[in-house]
Amino acid sequence: MRLSQADHSTSPPRVEIPRDYNAAHDLLARNAGRASRPAFIDAASGRALAYGELEQQAHRFANALRARGFQPESRVLMAMLDTPEWPVVFLGCILAGVVPIAANTLLTAPDFEFMLRDSRAQALFVSKPLAATFDGIAGKVPTLETVIVAGGEGPDSVAGMVAAGDATPQVAATCCDDPCFWLYSSGSTGTPKGTVHLHSHLIQTAELYGRGVLGIREDDVVFSAAKLFFAYGLGNALTFPMSVGATTVLLPTRPTPADVFAVLKKHRPTIFYGVPTLYAALLADADRPKRSDLNLRVCTSAGEALPAEIGKRWTAEYGVEILDGIGSTEMLHIFLSNRPGAVRYGTTGQAVPGYELRIVGDDGRECGVGEIGELQISGPSAALMYWNNRAKTKATFAGEWTRSGDKYTRDADGYYTYGGRSDDMLKVGGIYVSPFEVEASLMTHAAVLEAAVIGVADSDQLVKPKAYVVLKPGQRASEADLQQHVKNQLAPYKYPRWIEFVPELPKTATGKIQRFKLRATSQAR
Repeated sequence: MRLSQADHSTSPPRVEIPRDYNAAHDLLARNAGRASRPAFIDAASGRALAYGELEQQAHRFANALRARGFQPESRVLMAMLDTPEWPVVFLGCILAGVVPIAANTLLTAPDFEFMLRDSRAQALFVSKPLAATFDGIAGKVPTLETVIVAGGEGPDSVAGMVAAGDATPQVAATCCDDPCFWLYSSGSTGTPKGTVHLHSHLIQTAELYGRGVLGIREDDVVFSAAKLFFAYGLGNALTFPMSVGATTVLLPTRPTPADVFAVLKKHRPTIFYGVPTLYAALLADADRPKRSDLNLRVCTSAGEALPAEIGKRWTAEYGVEILDGIGSTEMLHIFLSNRPGAVRYGTTGQAVPGYELRIVGDDGRECGVGEIGELQISGPSAALMYWNNRAKTKATFAGEWTRSGDKYTRDADGYYTYGGRSDDMLKVGGIYVSPFEVEASLMTHAAVLEAAVIGVADSDQLVKPKAYVVLKPGQRASEADLQQHVKNQLAPYKYPRWIEFVPELPKTATGKIQRFKLRATSQAR
């Protein structure tokens, strides 16, 4: 397998992958000469797992699965914290041809039961601190045969399976187009959907974005606040570093500002992957470290569009740009991004080489420069389908194009600017208003930490913007102050008619604001 470039500079790069291909085998084989180099470091315990140990443990785990009767294409659910056992299980499953399903560890028991039933998983791999959540579930799912505890001991633990497994390497005879793993969508708009990805997809994202945009290299140490069970975090902390032999620092707990800064200071990662809400919280932390305490060369943001003010403040504080980009569970990782040295804060950047983008209007025609429409993507990492959901599969995957559900505009230089989710766009006086544009304006006020804008009908049943605002600790602002602040920056009809001050905004575990929850409970006053 190799990365090739056509003769013409405008042609996108192409990753050539052989038909007989196993994603885990590729990632492990790339590091055959790095046996002693740390692959993963547990920030909580300080324990490191070297590349040689990772390969041995993954093969032992794969053989233990075979010994327990797991067949290729059988499915298992992973509800595991970010520790070195996570890549052992994930890669070991793929080596055996078993399909791992990475689950969000912050979900509730009904969510997990839905995923187990929907996927018909035969086994559950669960971290010991999360095991109690599944106490009432295991006996109710007909297909679930085995529960294995990560961080535990004995034969029904990950460590026990690794110890019992044959050390002889054996790789399932998979092909590049075989289903490899699933990810469930984050549920920012309702019920999660099982998104099926192929063996070829992991390395496609590593070559096109990891190398092509980030320039990740062997001597990098990386830290992702987004967890491994997210599409964003899986590339950040596993695929990208393993593709070049870099080292990943894993944080099993939630990424609070204190814990994030502790990792950045102690382990001195060179690449940090965050989300907009976390960057805002880090900048608001009174105990944040000095620039000289850190060793960053690249920062990225995804999940939601990064407010320009946050990016500018971070660069001023720490001397490194944030590469804002957008990816999705459906496309596996980032397909549109700012580039090092060419960042334009307030935009999501340009198409990642290897992906094609277009903006389509409500009339189905492709939009011109400056016209708003839905962003659609064509690229090599598009998911195969949503499991058990033919209608939504057909609506999202339209031939070679994947519909993002995000509204965008494109300027003459090929930079794309986010306009909000299609479901979130407002029509005020017959004119489209982007809630993100109003939110970004509010974020430039010195007292505002976070903001979310939705549409609410007034007494005449006309839709107007309403803002929910979280203030920085110790800061004050009035509704009138913030309204005037927006009026000074945007067209008058865009200002929020109502502002509600709240202690926090509803979010998914990825940090995406759940505006549908605000709409469900909102009233105009």
